[in-house]
Amino acid sequence: MPIEGSFRELIDRVRAGDEGAAAELVGRYEPAIRRAARVRLRDPRLGRLLDSMDICQSVLASFFVRAAMGQYELSTPEQLLRLLVTMTRNKVASRANAERAGRRDQRRVVAAIDDRRDVAAGEVSPSREVAVRELLEEARRLLSPDERALLERREQGDDWAAIAAELGGSPDALRMRLARAVDRVAERLGLEED
Repeated sequence: MPIEGSFRELIDRVRAGDEGAAAELVGRYEPAIRRAARVRLRDPRLGRLLDSMDICQSVLASFFVRAAMGQYELSTPEQLLRLLVTMTRNKVASRANAERAGRRDQRRVVAAIDDRRDVAAGEVSPSREVAVRELLEEARRLLSPDERALLERREQGDDWAAIAAELGGSPDALRMRLARAVDRVAERLGLEED
């Protein structure tokens, strides 16, 4: 099977909530996310507060919720990698800005960094699978019935033009409506920093 076809299949399985697909995606892309985070966490003050795993988990949680809600149109592994690296850059910048904005004195922060273990497993743990599933269920619950209907149509593979032809309105307006709903839900669930 060509890489493009297997990639699209992987993304479709992730959107459908397949834990095996999620584990495969984490295995493929977690090292790149963590590397991008480490590059941006060179400031020792920020490095005492965060590590690459914190950022990686935040990026992946955000990605899985938004992917399951049909927000991303990804057709190549390179597009996904660029998206995840951009999300990583934005998460680190947001956390750094929050630290500066709060005028926090990092000298007062007692970080138990020495007690931390860098435990990046290649597999998704059962507790993480349950947490992701619960997060997706809560995200769906926070959508309005109309927003859920849009999401379900996207999950069925319908493109925006077909949905717009049936429901009325423009494809871009419907896409933006769902994107705003996903943003609202992500913020409410604490997946997005300021």
